[in-house]
Amino acid sequence: MDGECPGTVGGSTHEAPTSARAGSKIAIGHPGAGIGMVTGVSLRVLVAPDKFKGTLTAQEAAGAIVNGWWSARPQDEMEMLPMSDGGDGFGEIIATLMGAEERTTATTNAAHQPITAKWWFHADSACAVIESALVVGLAMLPPSRFHPFDLDSFGLGAVIRDAIAAGAQKLIIGIGGSATNDGGFGVAKAIGWRFFDDRDQEIQSWVKLARLSRWDPPADPLPGVEFIVAVDVDNPLLGLHGCSRVYGPQKGLLMQQAPVAEAALERLAARAQAATGVDAASEPGAGAAGGLGFGLKTFLGARLESGFELFAEAARLDDRIKAVDLVITGEGAIDRQSLMGKGTGRLAARCRLHERRCIGLAGMVEGAAKTQTADRLFYGAYGMTPTMTSPAEAKKDASLWLQRLANKVGTDYL
Repeated sequence: MDGECPGTVGGSTHEAPTSARAGSKIAIGHPGAGIGMVTGVSLRVLVAPDKFKGTLTAQEAAGAIVNGWWSARPQDEMEMLPMSDGGDGFGEIIATLMGAEERTTATTNAAHQPITAKWWFHADSACAVIESALVVGLAMLPPSRFHPFDLDSFGLGAVIRDAIAAGAQKLIIGIGGSATNDGGFGVAKAIGWRFFDDRDQEIQSWVKLARLSRWDPPADPLPGVEFIVAVDVDNPLLGLHGCSRVYGPQKGLLMQQAPVAEAALERLAARAQAATGVDAASEPGAGAAGGLGFGLKTFLGARLESGFELFAEAARLDDRIKAVDLVITGEGAIDRQSLMGKGTGRLAARCRLHERRCIGLAGMVEGAAKTQTADRLFYGAYGMTPTMTSPAEAKKDASLWLQRLANKVGTDYL
């Protein structure tokens, strides 16, 4: 990350017990060796998984992989580096790398229910880290109880204001995992924007934005602060690849309701373009988190950046990859999206660039991806299901099955 935010303070390095290492010398793959060539009888291994959505955090996944791998290869030296590309877990991972301290704010979730939200602040660099999923995320709500028409991003505004009041001059906001589809309408209202319909009545629900006629900026605008938004997808705000049609169904939006959502966001985008002369709705990542990427850019002047690249810079990922013989990553499913830019795929591509092997572990490996991963990105990709266990069992005790998968792959590794 550029500017004043600090870089990593180091990941967690774990070594096998002394007894297991007796008489063994850690061997480092020769920098000039090509992929498929590893020297020595022991390896330096970087374990950098993403979350296994709905079952394991990235930290929990890393621990399970290390335990399973060590039981097969106790001579190896292992470093854990939990990963996030902007979604759930992004805040804590980036804050740990920065050495930022935890803060809390009393606010509301996407359904306007009172919550206490975590965020992080690094006072020396005046840099704050906020994870939207901890405020207006799906995980903050009971499953299938609320419809996206009744949810918004209002609660995020209180956290932003608290961070600025604490002295933050730079805010890094990870926006993946949102329960909302409001185009940032809620957070805009929370920081003082007002929206009016064609009868000059103030709009209170984002669905009513289809009748938007004008807006008023805050009477007390936020001071000059740099906002960086970590996005985990490249979708635009509108259209067939926009937030409502692609991610709306995951949040409870029925396909027949998509035109209602689209009309509201289309009107908001048109008003924004007329006011600024910028087509923010078409920018890659504008559709992230139900259009929160668009909203933060439009109403806060935020810059949208790849969440994975922000993580990679904070973690000094290239240096870490070059310092090891093998990288193990993982996520809930290795599929086409993994090959097209998700964090695990990007990590594997980095390993290819630096001529290091990368193994992918997952709950499942999609059939179409399985035939391409070895050649295109991964040295190997392995799933818990269907060969080791059923999907239901894998979800029931994901840590156990991920540990067993890592043990099996470690046992077979040459």
